Amino acid sequence: MAAGSSSNWVMESAHDVPHVLAVDDNLIDRKLVEKLLRNSSCKVTTAENGPRALELLGLTSGGQNTMNDRSKVNLVITDYCMPGMTGYELLKKIKESSVMKEVPVVIMSSENIPTRINKCMEEGAQMFILKPLKQSDVKKLTCQLMN
Repeated sequence: MAAGSSSNWVMESAHDVPHVLAVDDNLIDRKLVEKLLRNSSCKVTTAENGPRALELLGLTSGGQNTMNDRSKVNLVITDYCMPGMTGYELLKKIKESSVMKEVPVVIMSSENIPTRINKCMEEGAQMFILKPLKQSDVKKLTCQLMN
């Protein structure tokens, strides 16, 4: 079950491979997300927490993007419940950034809490997906990225 917004987000070229930043503190969940995304022909970079994701995106105080410009992220998919910084807090930081605010952010959670889902969608999440993530969920995401 996924809630989505109607805005369209498109990659710059149909020949590009979507680059997804997957953020989850749980190694098994992170590996699963990575595998599903790779199965859908995505380039995947993983981060174990929100601060690391911000570092990779160049949104830390130093402001240096640790991925080169050719590795521009087309989508961020993050777990909601993580220690230190929740997926919601990560979403807010990305949406507050002038450089990254257009990048779609998808939130994943094992808990179906309507107030949490609504809060994330109001803050600008592209979609809220219930775990466990399935290949069909990833296909929906990549179809939106490609079209």
